[in-house]
Amino acid sequence: MLTGDIVPSEGQAYIYGHEISKQLDKTRQYIGYCPQFDALLENVTVQEHLELYAAIKCIPKEKRKLLVRESLFKMDLNLYKNVLSKELSGGNKRKLSVAIAMLGNPPVVFLDEPSTGMDPQARRFMWTVISNISTAQKKSSIILTTHSMEEAEALCTKMGIMVNGELKCIGNIQHLKSKFGQGYELEIKFTANSQENIAALITRLPNNTPQKLTLSEVKTVLSTLEASYLEQMISQGNSGSHLYFEL
Repeated sequence: MLTGDIVPSEGQAYIYGHEISKQLDKTRQYIGYCPQFDALLENVTVQEHLELYAAIKCIPKEKRKLLVRESLFKMDLNLYKNVLSKELSGGNKRKLSVAIAMLGNPPVVFLDEPSTGMDPQARRFMWTVISNISTAQKKSSIILTTHSMEEAEALCTKMGIMVNGELKCIGNIQHLKSKFGQGYELEIKFTANSQENIAALITRLPNNTPQKLTLSEVKTVLSTLEASYLEQMISQGNSGSHLYFEL
C-alpha cells in the first residue's frame, strides 16, 4: 500500500506530506522500492538497468553516468556491468534490485527481504551497504521487511512485529527483548566418542543386529556411551520404548 501497488481499503498514509492514495505520482518521487522477487528485464545488462531507472527517476542527464558508476562500485557489481540480468546469480540479482531502489538517494526506501538467496558473505556485504546508507551517511530512511531476526538486529534501530497484517508491537530491539523476551536459550555440547569406544561398541553388538534391540542390548550401548543414566527414561510406554523389544 505504501508503494501504491495496492489500494488501501481505509485510512490514510502520507510520505513527505503527500497522501499516497490521492497523490501517488508525487509520492513516488520520494521512494525507492526493492520487491521480494526481482523485477528485472532478462535481456538488459546490469549497467543498462541502472541507466534506465536513472532516466525513469528523472535524474539529470549529466549526473546519471556518475551515479551509475557509484552504484556499481557500492554494490560490487563492476565485474557484471555488461552481463544480462538473466545470467546473474541470485545474490547478484538482489544486489541489482537494491541498487535500483537506492539510485538517486531517495528519502524513503522500502526493502522487502533484500538478502534473500544470498550466501553468508554476500549477505554481510549487503548489510554493510544498507547500514552505511541509512545510519552512517543518513541519506535515506529505510523500511525493511524480513523473517530473519539476525538481519533485523544488524540493521534496524526500531523494530515492529506484524501478525496477519496487524502490528503487534513496535520499539527498539532492547525494549522489545525486555518487554516480551521469555525463557532462556540452552546450548548443550557433547564430547564425541573416540574411535576406540566406537569400535568397542560395534564388537559388543550381536551379528545381524535387528532394527530394534533387546533391553539388555540397549543398556550395553548406553553403558558403552557412558550414558547409563538414560536407562530410567526407557519403559514400555514412554519415550525410548521404540528402541527395544523383549524376547
